[in-house]
Amino acid sequence: MFRIAALYHFTRFADPAALKPALLELCLQHQVTGSLLLAHEGINGTIAGPQAGIEAVLAHIKSLPGCADLDWKDATSDHPPFGKIKVRLKKEIVTMGQPDVDPIASVGHYVEPEDWNALIRAEDVAVIDTRNDYEVQIGTFEGAIDPETATFRDFPAWWEANKDRFHNKRVAMFCTGGIRCEKSTNYLLSQGVEDVYHLKGGILRYLEEVPPEDSSWQGDCFVFDNRVSVGHGLVEGPHELCHGCRRPIVPADKARPSFELGVSCYQCIDETSEADKARFRERQKQMCLARERGEAHHGGRSVLD
Repeated sequence: MFRIAALYHFTRFADPAALKPALLELCLQHQVTGSLLLAHEGINGTIAGPQAGIEAVLAHIKSLPGCADLDWKDATSDHPPFGKIKVRLKKEIVTMGQPDVDPIASVGHYVEPEDWNALIRAEDVAVIDTRNDYEVQIGTFEGAIDPETATFRDFPAWWEANKDRFHNKRVAMFCTGGIRCEKSTNYLLSQGVEDVYHLKGGILRYLEEVPPEDSSWQGDCFVFDNRVSVGHGLVEGPHELCHGCRRPIVPADKARPSFELGVSCYQCIDETSEADKARFRERQKQMCLARERGEAHHGGRSVLD
């Protein structure tokens, strides 16, 4: 069983590059895989591995400047959610492209999962899903507005074009784990919106803590690891990933003529050129060869399973 820890923390790192070597070495030492992003504004990522390894990495991150009160969300998987570890330097730990946004300075009102239903059902509240369009497609809260944004960077332009719809409304926003709401609520406060709220711990904490019979959530929640989606209790959902476009699909979608393993699905078949598809086929071929070598080396069971 692999432990999965999803984390983020806004703080001020004077030299993020100086933090990378020790963090990467610790992950490699403890067989921890996944992805961690470092920027001047903090750290973000999801990691997986043995219990002791995750504990060691979390303890190290908590020792970094301003990270003593680091919070994270735990889950488990019976197969490796990631193939390797990546520790990368970025300008932002979640890209919004708004240099004046500063969630360290101020954010909206946090709402606990048990209080979320009452808030979003109030008549004077507009509920906005801040996630990307492909995430919203497989699940969201009842009554939530979908901005239909391809990336989080598109959110400010969407708000500017639609802000008049929310005059005299309280605004409640949510995302997968909370990080995008930290920035989007700070952004709305800077735009003069006074009553801004966001779901503490994001959808993942809501699905973990709120019983299905009391839930306002509909569908599954997209996650950025090999589980692809989760439902209530963070149970792994039915979705798989099209490795042509990185969007979620269900098993029935693989029966469509547009589906080719590692190359395309019904969502992206017309979005890529024949040259792209040829490149994807070669990538898929190399992945299959690597998998076969893994099976031969590990007694018939691939480490990618």
